[in-house]
Amino acid sequence: MKYFFFLLFAFLLSCNSDNKQISILNARIDSLQKQLKDSYHPGLGEMMSGIQVHHNKLWFAGKNGNWELADFEVHEIGETVDDIVKFQQNRVETKAIGMIRPALDSVTTAISQKDPIAFQRNFSVLTNTCNTCHKAVQFGFNVVKIPETPPFSNQDFRAIH
Repeated sequence: MKYFFFLLFAFLLSCNSDNKQISILNARIDSLQKQLKDSYHPGLGEMMSGIQVHHNKLWFAGKNGNWELADFEVHEIGETVDDIVKFQQNRVETKAIGMIRPALDSVTTAISQKDPIAFQRNFSVLTNTCNTCHKAVQFGFNVVKIPETPPFSNQDFRAIH
């Protein structure tokens, strides 16, 4: 009988310890969920502004034959599109953003071939695709065009040899 009570006491002590651990873990989960909820999440506008900067830099890199920089910039646009799909899933605009992929692929191909004529043609298609997407999601007032001036005066877009 003593043995039974000893086992029962040990079991209850073990359960109490497990319950305490579970409570601690639940508190940590709740804290982490609050931190995630309160953490910064870039809005679609911020991400689109980032694409606008990369679009501009891409143009001047390609126009100057700086294929390495152009490749970097086109991939930055692609990464931002990926982030939009990941972080802005509930936005209606996100459902249409996939239409930009073929245009990005065409620009990437022109860059890999170091073909300035194909680059200019495909960049124009990319720009028009941005505008088509904007119209499709009721943001047609936001018109993208081929840049006339570099976005930054402190960057040299010429290829370094």
